[in-house]
Amino acid sequence: MTSVPRHQCLIYRGAPTAQLASLALMIRKKLQQNYRCLYLNSPEMVAGMYSYLTSSGLNVHQAAVEGRLILSSSQSHLTNGVFDADCMLAMLKEAYDLALKDGYAGLWASGDMAWEFGPARDYEKLVEYERGLEEFFHSHPNLMGVCQYHQDVLPPEVVEDGLHLHPGIFVNETLSRINPQYIAAE
Repeated sequence: MTSVPRHQCLIYRGAPTAQLASLALMIRKKLQQNYRCLYLNSPEMVAGMYSYLTSSGLNVHQAAVEGRLILSSSQSHLTNGVFDADCMLAMLKEAYDLALKDGYAGLWASGDMAWEFGPARDYEKLVEYERGLEEFFHSHPNLMGVCQYHQDVLPPEVVEDGLHLHPGIFVNETLSRINPQYIAAE
């Protein structure tokens, strides 16, 4: 039996808040498995995730203080408002290395691509970034994550690229599947 890939995409329509419950439950699951969890999104979505996690019974403040959970709307990976793939990958590598150094089983991360790419909405580096991220997943076995693609906001070609660049599809906290549309790098 083939295992579901650790690098997954979540392609969705409608209100982004509709994805919070499922992602919050996945975060809870990964925290219970001793993963450090990193959630990157807009300030509004971070506040929503905080609320969902709190309503699920998690002491979010304590988890954040302990370093188990990082909810962030920082866009320090942007250079002059433009997405910097190398900076983002370096930030993820640092977070991964620190999670292992701190005794966690690994790092689980999720971010919304429309937010991650910043106000310039320049998706020219998307393929480069996702290919670099897939390589990072291959060389770092304790990394898991979900890249979120909002179909109502992103250009259709970006969503299509996202689908082709992820070996796994996140459906919900209990269901992920192998992506039949994934195109591996040559």
